[in-house]
Amino acid sequence: MVFGWGKKKEDKMSVEEIPQNKEILLSNVPEIISDLSELRKSQALTDIKNLRNSTEPLIDELMKIGNLLEKDSLNIDDVDKHLAIIVVRGKQQVIDVIKKGVVSLPKISSFDDAEKLDSTLNLILKKVGDVLGRQTRVIHIFAKKYANQLKENLEVMNKNHSEITKLLKNFNSTKSLSDEIHDTLNQIKHLTNIRKERSQKIIETNENIDSLQEKISLTQNSIDTIHSSDTYKKYLDLKNTLNVFGDQKSKIKNQINTQFTKISRPLSRYEYASSLDKDQKNILSILVAEPFNVLTTQNKDSVITILENVRKGISSGSISVKDSDKTFSQITEIEESLDGFIKQVSEYHEKYEQMQNDLNSLIPSDLISLEHKLAKTTSLKDESQSKSKTYQDEIDEIDSKIPKLVSEIEEKLRKFSNTRYTILKP
Repeated sequence: MVFGWGKKKEDKMSVEEIPQNKEILLSNVPEIISDLSELRKSQALTDIKNLRNSTEPLIDELMKIGNLLEKDSLNIDDVDKHLAIIVVRGKQQVIDVIKKGVVSLPKISSFDDAEKLDSTLNLILKKVGDVLGRQTRVIHIFAKKYANQLKENLEVMNKNHSEITKLLKNFNSTKSLSDEIHDTLNQIKHLTNIRKERSQKIIETNENIDSLQEKISLTQNSIDTIHSSDTYKKYLDLKNTLNVFGDQKSKIKNQINTQFTKISRPLSRYEYASSLDKDQKNILSILVAEPFNVLTTQNKDSVITILENVRKGISSGSISVKDSDKTFSQITEIEESLDGFIKQVSEYHEKYEQMQNDLNSLIPSDLISLEHKLAKTTSLKDESQSKSKTYQDEIDEIDSKIPKLVSEIEEKLRKFSNTRYTILKP
């Protein structure tokens, strides 16, 4: 027979409990958790105390058995001396473990005491169980009168220890569940505060939007008043005239470009090979790219110098062309047209500048500042509307999160008691 013990199967009647439904406010949850936790704690401690008190006599019995076993010779006088040595040694091991390993159980006044009790019982059972397992033959053959008592004793102790461990585990699970609910409540509180803050932000932002819209309307009215004035109508007419006049520039440019395009190749080659001063090089570069921009009275001599240098380059052979005579003719034609081109360009600039000055004089002095103010205020309004939408999106997200968190609390509350709590919306 081997020492061992286990839980006996118990027939229990399955009683289906009908949960009680109860509606509560979210603000009631901390009190419910506190009350239920205290109730669970009190019940668990009471049960553990009872188990401890029912186990303590078994500890005393173990000690008594150890004392009796120590005094008992086990009638080994007629046993082979080698076997007698084994029996005595096994007996002494059991006695030593009982004397040293079996100790009084701690009193229970707190869960720390309960944890200590669990640990103490576990150690006692392990030490005694190990030694009895090793010396099972000695006990069952030579100390048979103690074997059944030890077995029954340890079975009850082990069962009590399992119940204590289970009670502690259940309470720790309850405490963990309580902490989780408190954490969820804190999340809801945090989200509620954020929602309140964002709602206030929306109110302030919308008030700012209304204020900005009022400024926009006033500014737009002022601009509309200016736009309806005779002066502004004259301004628009002159602006249209100026835009139409701008087409003259394209015509003049086309005429000039038509002439200079004829000698574009020799001009370009001269640009790379010339040794002109800095000002003339700048004029040459622009003359190649956009002659209209350099045909002024001040640049006339430089332009002629460049054209003549191109002519000389063609004559000397440093600038190669297909038909030198034709190119000479085209250079001459440009030189002869130069005064006319310069006059056209000059008259265009003078007239354009005069029209631009007249246009500037007609611009209402406050129109530009009003348009700038309108653009800035509109931008601020758009920015505020974007912020308001962002705040609303955050609120919508919170409004979707909180019900889920509340449902989590309801589910966890059902694990606390038989009552099915439904948390009402505030």
